[in-house]
Amino acid sequence: MATVVLMPAVVADAEDAVLTSWLVTEGDQVTKGQELAEIETDKANVEVEAETVGTVGRLIGSAGDRIAVGAPIAVLLKDGEDASAIDAALGVQSAPEADEPAAPLDAADAPATQPVSGTPPEAAQTSAHKPGERIFASPLARRIAAEHGLDIAQIPGRGPRGRVIRADVEAAIAAGKAEPEAESAATSAAAEPAAEPAAASAAPRRAEQVSSEPVPDAGGAYEDIPLTGMRRAIARRLSESKATIPHWYVTVDARLDALLTYRKQLNEASPVKISVNDLLVKAIASTLQAIPAANACWNGDSIRRYNTVDISVAVSTPAGLVTPVVRGVEKLGMSALAETTKDLIERARDGKLKQKEIEGGSFSISNLGMYGVRDFCAIINPPQSAILAVGAAEQRAVVTDGEAGVATVMSLTLSSDHRVIDGALAAEFMQALKARLENPVLLAL
Repeated sequence: MATVVLMPAVVADAEDAVLTSWLVTEGDQVTKGQELAEIETDKANVEVEAETVGTVGRLIGSAGDRIAVGAPIAVLLKDGEDASAIDAALGVQSAPEADEPAAPLDAADAPATQPVSGTPPEAAQTSAHKPGERIFASPLARRIAAEHGLDIAQIPGRGPRGRVIRADVEAAIAAGKAEPEAESAATSAAAEPAAEPAAASAAPRRAEQVSSEPVPDAGGAYEDIPLTGMRRAIARRLSESKATIPHWYVTVDARLDALLTYRKQLNEASPVKISVNDLLVKAIASTLQAIPAANACWNGDSIRRYNTVDISVAVSTPAGLVTPVVRGVEKLGMSALAETTKDLIERARDGKLKQKEIEGGSFSISNLGMYGVRDFCAIINPPQSAILAVGAAEQRAVVTDGEAGVATVMSLTLSSDHRVIDGALAAEFMQALKARLENPVLLAL
């Protein structure tokens, strides 16, 4: 049977992604693992790969379309199949069972065969819920409704089979805010005389700006830059992180002279240039192995502790911050770690990361030392519980055994989720990390 390629859910709670470009055309023969399309997700531009061998029978959607997660974007035909197999495959894909929504659409909030951009809200079919009826709603819609004290059963859904999606909840929230405003406006209109025409004409403009950010003075020149999907996601995720995660900060200063000597020795033998950041990543992995309680994340009703060390490395790109994951750092030698990290960083800047390369991770590192930044506090990347902010390595006056001297010192600040890593554990982690940086022979143990 023909294979339907679905829009992947790269990020938790994602409802859609932008189809950036097609890398194949209809009629092309493709192999397993071959890139079919580029998509823009909340975190990065990633490539969608073919999971089977076949012929491209149909491409669904055009470059620039915003398509729901779980919706079909292509159909691959097997040998001997013709165009009739395409409709059959799509028919199966969009036909749910009598009492359950189609499994591939469990994460989607739009009809399976329609790009989100092609379904205007005003044209969408909504469905009211009957008493005792099972309510289908996306996890994100349920969470937003709960945060605003709304009963999900009272919100009509426009998704498949009346499924409640984020747009339905947001519309209900907006309607709830509009009713008091309308009542207030009606009361004011009855109590006050009619306004002058000039004032009346200005009212709509003020209404448009109620929920907007402060705008520049009219006399100044400025440009409004439209938000990309990634920039919107960065704003949403980091705002949620600061609002919902109790951040706890611990800072230490580490002397790096021994580490820099160690790095020089490594680079004399390594086929790949090893950076200070590579050594920091390795030191973090060694520390997390020594203190496994810090290699964990908040999981609602439990704390999830990881057995491997997967570290996200923050990379600045023109589109925004991307965090590819270096997996199994504890098992990598320094040359392999440097090569892996370099490859991930280059492809992150080129927008060529794969979906699996930006998922997961238990810890993050953000390095601004190359910009001369001495120290800073980073925001935790949920659902992780910690991120290390790395400042510049610089020569500073130090005192050793009562004698003044000069040493290369780096300031390191750990931002941790206090629900998982409390103050004592954070201090223990930073003490162990500092010990490894100042005595790098510990990295080999």
